[in-house]
Amino acid sequence: MSVRTTCAYCGVGCGIVATRTGERAVRIEGDADHPANRGRLCSKGTHLGETVGLDGRLLHPMIGQRRVGWDKALDLVARRFRAAAAEHGPDSVAFYVSGQLLTEDYYVANKLMKGFIGSANIDTNSRLCMSSAVAGHLRAFGEDVVPASYEDMDVADLIVLVGSNTAWCHPVLYQRMRARCAAGARMVVIDPRRTETAEEADLHLRLRPGSDVALMNGLLAWCRDHDALDRDFLRDHVAVPDGFWAQLSDRSDLWSVARACDLAPAELRRFYELFAATPRTVTLFSQGVNQSVTGTDQVNAILNVHLATGRIGKPGAQPFSVTGQPNAMGGREVGGLATTLAAHLDFSPPSRALVQRFWGSPTIAAKPGLKAVDLFRAVEEGRIKALWVMATNPAVSMPDAGRVRDALARCPFVVVSDVVEETDTGRLAHVRLPAAAWGEKDGTVTNSDRTVSRQRAIFPLPGEARPDWWIVAQVARRMGFRTAFAYDRPAEIWREHVRLSTYGNKGERLFSLPGHAAGGNAGYDAMKPSRWGGTPFADKRFPTADGRARLVTVAQKPLAAPLRDWPLLLNTGRYRDQWHSMTRTGLAPRLARHREEPLVELHPDDAATAGVTDGELARVTTPQGETLYRARVTDAQRRGELFVPIHWTDRNASGGRTGRLTRAQVDPFSGQPGFKSCPAAVSAVITAWRGFLLVSGEPARRPDCLWATRVTLATGSLWELAGDSALAPLEACLPAGERIEAADRARGTRRVAVLAEGRLRAALFVTATGELPPRDWLIAQLNAPAAPTLLAGRPPGGAADRGPIVCACFDVALRTITAAIRDQSLANVAAIGAALGAGTNCGSCRPALARLLATETNDAA
Repeated sequence: MSVRTTCAYCGVGCGIVATRTGERAVRIEGDADHPANRGRLCSKGTHLGETVGLDGRLLHPMIGQRRVGWDKALDLVARRFRAAAAEHGPDSVAFYVSGQLLTEDYYVANKLMKGFIGSANIDTNSRLCMSSAVAGHLRAFGEDVVPASYEDMDVADLIVLVGSNTAWCHPVLYQRMRARCAAGARMVVIDPRRTETAEEADLHLRLRPGSDVALMNGLLAWCRDHDALDRDFLRDHVAVPDGFWAQLSDRSDLWSVARACDLAPAELRRFYELFAATPRTVTLFSQGVNQSVTGTDQVNAILNVHLATGRIGKPGAQPFSVTGQPNAMGGREVGGLATTLAAHLDFSPPSRALVQRFWGSPTIAAKPGLKAVDLFRAVEEGRIKALWVMATNPAVSMPDAGRVRDALARCPFVVVSDVVEETDTGRLAHVRLPAAAWGEKDGTVTNSDRTVSRQRAIFPLPGEARPDWWIVAQVARRMGFRTAFAYDRPAEIWREHVRLSTYGNKGERLFSLPGHAAGGNAGYDAMKPSRWGGTPFADKRFPTADGRARLVTVAQKPLAAPLRDWPLLLNTGRYRDQWHSMTRTGLAPRLARHREEPLVELHPDDAATAGVTDGELARVTTPQGETLYRARVTDAQRRGELFVPIHWTDRNASGGRTGRLTRAQVDPFSGQPGFKSCPAAVSAVITAWRGFLLVSGEPARRPDCLWATRVTLATGSLWELAGDSALAPLEACLPAGERIEAADRARGTRRVAVLAEGRLRAALFVTATGELPPRDWLIAQLNAPAAPTLLAGRPPGGAADRGPIVCACFDVALRTITAAIRDQSLANVAAIGAALGAGTNCGSCRPALARLLATETNDAA
């Protein structure tokens, strides 16, 4: 039997058809009828079936390291939260939740904290990725409403991507854009890095980080000076602050903007002319805009341009904030952010009275709560006595994560609800509660364009795992709020959420779900994807007191000069095939092969200055801390800038801990951290040896050396290693069994293979000066009868290494592609797809395929 559900990853919200093929096995296909993806899936969604096993799952409530029953765990949580609130006040407790929660989970948690405990100290990890967009929408529109839909991409004539590597981070949406470009639309990418997205753009503006306000103010000034404003719309439907246009004139001429953004005036002019001449323009923005200490101003600079030119509320003419998580939008709708109450209501007295009356609650939060960074600072200072973390890993993902860990370690009472037994945050918890995972959840999510979709269970709940809404409701009942949390199923929570969206709402709020509760439980079970709000602002009315939108005066802040000890700027972001802290994607062998190790990417000039060599280790240091990466030297980086990924944790690497590096400075309006421009330095790391450990299953003990990065395999694990001391500790990582060994003292080389019943169980290869063999053939030998050439690391006769994986969807490697290009005379990316399948699913590898094609063509010429 097939189940229609929704993908667990990014905010695109792709529909999935999941068909169980075993007790914990499932076949995943894209849902051709879902409006978000029309059957397409990216590499992560395609391989969701590899992540549904029970290895590493938290399956029972735990107090410390002791397994307990649900009653004991829930009673303790309720008692400690109730006692803290009674003794120290309701603001002494807090929830930190996640865009991984379903809307029903979010709703119950928000209701308990704000309406019954009486504090607004519930914030979400969505604070880290899209809260600047929320603040910008509120300032411009009066409500947090994303006006665009994916259909706008289908009719736009110009698509502007600002701070978004869409080809990697929202691949299915990106392919929709590329289809429109094939029909004649143009694409402009505004990003300091030359990403895969930028490589396919008609124009790439590699602006200086943090100069987005100058760029957009210059664009608005250009539109004013070249008669591209919609003056009727401005006059009738937009409130313009006094002095707005005079302030805009200051340093917004082409030459001043080009200098501020470090762009050539000619390419800046080309963008401005293209925008002014193309009424149907969608400007899509993401983390590169939001994750800044001036993120809200950057959002409003974009919204100003769209409002002033009338490019809003029209097909193909919209500003579009795309969210990072599958239910970041659902969390915004129910009030999951500390700065909103519920259902897009604020903390004004009328709103508080309305929500308290609807909930029938004994109290209601009087003011906004602590935003994420401030929340963990309050934990550090001892003001938070009890903290509940749900479905997220702040010990990894928060800025200045080392300080966050110290704060968690000192907190009197920490509860973690999660699906994974061992996380960096869970290790610091007093109580761990086993939550339902993606394949077991039942509820709803809302994607980036306001489409509500059902997430349905594929498997029964394993062990003693329970849905997050159930866990929170049970604690609420034990705190004395039994009647208000007497839910038996998520459909009941959904209907209450729907009623609240319409309660007392006479059109003041665009967020409203009339009719979505029809059909009772059966209607909920059969719910089809639907978008709330229609086409916001098509009627040219906005949810403000006077019905007008607002232009917001924003000015470019001075950009800091490089510091003596920290001369570089650190930028952080995602890799194509990984998700957050890899608790899910890290289980999928195919997803591990695209980027096996965390890399620091830096320009050749910066590498030369620091003595860093491509492929060797490098140390990145900031005022907050330091960690190691494998170096990738590339001119895709601007001089003076570094890029590192966010995914690696203590569970899977000794380095790559990006959270240790970033600083806890935030945007003053949104509270969103500035992850994109942290002062940093880089230096070379000299190692005495390097190697790898290949094991069937897991090693007898974790490798203890300078550099150890785990890569998931279908049959076990691969550890990439490097060290600056003796090799002896690595011997303890090998399992018991018959050993065959070889050593070359002159080259400092040692090779060990461990056999059991004639089959390979483990291999350790290290060298001080020599070469290491490719991994693919040895990986294929795990658990197979031992080949006579094991210690050579290659088959008899020698076979070519496949090279790194380029297409994760179909497991197609680099050398397979280059050989096919040469041998079959493949002339374009479509031909590569026809021959090998690469690039024909999510398409996120298409830019890489185009690069390989160009390289091979040039070499042949």
